[in-house]
Amino acid sequence: MASEIKKLIRARAAKRARFSRQCLCAKVKLADTWRRPRGLHSKQRKDYRAKGAHPEAGFGAPKAIRGFHPSGYREVLVFTPAELEEIDAATTAVRIGGSVGGQKRAAMQTKAATLGIKVLNPKEAMTVVAPVVEEAKSNE
Repeated sequence: MASEIKKLIRARAAKRARFSRQCLCAKVKLADTWRRPRGLHSKQRKDYRAKGAHPEAGFGAPKAIRGFHPSGYREVLVFTPAELEEIDAATTAVRIGGSVGGQKRAAMQTKAATLGIKVLNPKEAMTVVAPVVEEAKSNE
């Protein structure tokens, strides 16, 4: 990967803000996920400086690296083993679709390994299961 892309990814990580929910420190039950303040008298909605930042223009990533994974690869969602052949291993990483079953996933992971493609959501058990499944099919 180009050093320019890695530099931009580091810049994106440094610039990215943590937006906290209103009254997060006061209530233990609240999740640490951003929710837009909608209250009529809400200080955070009115942009009082001490009440915490909220998402707005300027917090976005540089246009050149939008959609990139933090590892520096462009992320592609894949559902079939045939789609793996069209992917450039140097710049692209693969995420296997959630609806893909066990056997096909195992086949896709082994094929990605032979092609040198990085899989972002590998299942550890699948790398062990794949040879066993192939052996069982050959014995039939």
